[in-house]
Amino acid sequence: MPKRILEGVVVSDKGDKTVVVKVERTLLHPVLKKTVRLSKKYHAHDEANALKVGDLARIVECAPKSKLKRWEVLSDSSASAS
Repeated sequence: MPKRILEGVVVSDKGDKTVVVKVERTLLHPVLKKTVRLSKKYHAHDEANALKVGDLARIVECAPKSKLKRWEVLSDSSASAS
């Protein structure tokens, strides 16, 4: 099964080799038929500490690296996209 790739904005880079990425998605509400935006934060492993707050990041699923980290930053998005 292929690994999921998500794209979002870095909201925190306080941890060592860790970034928190906020991923937003939209869906149609089943009753109201209105577009709703949902967001979720993922802790991702950033080996090079390259990403900063506000950067666009692509993350991919991986084996657990710590209690919260189940994602890692794709290497092609390491360059700042500000």
